Amino acid sequence: MSCSPEKPNFRSPLKEPPSPSWNDLLLKKKKALNHVLFTMHLQSRKPSSSPAPQLRKSLDFTLPSFVSDPTSLLSDEILLSILSKLPNSQRNSNSLVSKRWLNLQGRLVRSIKLLDRDFLVSGRLFVRFPNLIHVDMVNASLISPGNSGVFCSHQLLSSHVDCNADAKDWFLKERFVLPCDEIDKGLRILASGCPNLRRLLVVNASELGLLGVAEECPTLQVLELHRCNDQVLRGIAACQNLQILRLIGNVDGFYKSSVTDSGLTILAQGCKRLVKLELSGCEGSYEGIKAIAQCCQMLEELILRDHRMEGGWLSALSYCENLKTLRFLSCKSIDNCGWFDEDVGSCPTLERVHFEKCQLRNKESLRTLFLLCQDVREVIFHYCWGLDNEMFTLSCGLRRVKSLCLESCSLLTTEGLESALLSLKEIQSLKVISCGNIKDSEISPALSTLFSALKDFQWRPDTKALLSAGLAGTGMRKRGNKLFKKTCDWKSLPGA
Repeated sequence: MSCSPEKPNFRSPLKEPPSPSWNDLLLKKKKALNHVLFTMHLQSRKPSSSPAPQLRKSLDFTLPSFVSDPTSLLSDEILLSILSKLPNSQRNSNSLVSKRWLNLQGRLVRSIKLLDRDFLVSGRLFVRFPNLIHVDMVNASLISPGNSGVFCSHQLLSSHVDCNADAKDWFLKERFVLPCDEIDKGLRILASGCPNLRRLLVVNASELGLLGVAEECPTLQVLELHRCNDQVLRGIAACQNLQILRLIGNVDGFYKSSVTDSGLTILAQGCKRLVKLELSGCEGSYEGIKAIAQCCQMLEELILRDHRMEGGWLSALSYCENLKTLRFLSCKSIDNCGWFDEDVGSCPTLERVHFEKCQLRNKESLRTLFLLCQDVREVIFHYCWGLDNEMFTLSCGLRRVKSLCLESCSLLTTEGLESALLSLKEIQSLKVISCGNIKDSEISPALSTLFSALKDFQWRPDTKALLSAGLAGTGMRKRGNKLFKKTCDWKSLPGA
């Protein structure tokens, strides 16, 4: 029996199957992507009557290949979900893709700083951004030339100034702020277009304007009001759910307004859910602060910036039952009283006291304050004037302090720091930055032992010495001398 030999299925190792071209790969991926997009488009559509069997068989998934914009097959909800996950830095570029993307991107905007009042009055603001909850109307409430090259800035306010104005008009006055009627008109339009408004910043609003906002926007929680007075505070009292309030009465060089005990009492009786209150450039006395302390029992943070309070107001803080943080910012004095009040009481819940850019020259007022907050846990001094050894030793009565921060207190010396730190038995954190009179060479062994037991320790008292140590050996500070060496005889120059 004969059999024919089988031919071996031999493939040369030198010849490999040809790899797919880039065009083939791109075509396959494009078809797969179009298939997914078209399927998502079908699922996102509302359910309708089922098509006839012949129509179902005729459906071809190659239809999206003829669509120029594949994202047009996605519903608004899906595309909004995708855009919301992108970083904020890409929002401006995304809005330039198409009109649809522009409108969808506007839905994601929640906060806006309004510069043009006409944009609000015309209603374009709500068409462009329909879901706003934070609106800043401060700059839109000022009359300022936008093309001016002079820009006046303040901690609380900034605006352009007309370069052709008189010398007396370099700072803003009454005529640089829009009238109350126009401000109230804008507030009515804003309240009707943003019923879910939660945060509002405005200048020169009246009582009626704020009452309209309180009625139309019951969810308003944060309010910053510039140039306010006692009568305006009647409208604020209608905001039942207000939690954070910032009142700005006087701003040097910009405008003047008056907030007294009458306005503070009206405020306290209306806004009983306040958690944080800032009084900037406001007047008042013991009675106004006492009314706030007794009525606003949920108040946890009180900020006083450049206050004009009468002497003796500190004693009213003892009525605060839940106050945890007390801040003094840019204050010329803590309390104008010239005596020490032994019956000031105490605020047992107070945990943090913060001084920034304040003048601490009245020894009796600072002593009264430290007696009031004798159970405080954290004390911060930033850029304070008048804080010498005698003033700083008053902090020895703060026995429960665990954290102490000193920055740019140039009058304080190593001796004054040591006398206070050795009396603080529970100290755990210490920061000393840019205090020029505190020297490393004057640290005693007892102070060094205290430093070694701290959990958090930052020690940079002399920044100049730290800079010199960092530049040592680099020759950087000596290179400038070469520019002043004589390279020729000045008398030989022409015209000498």
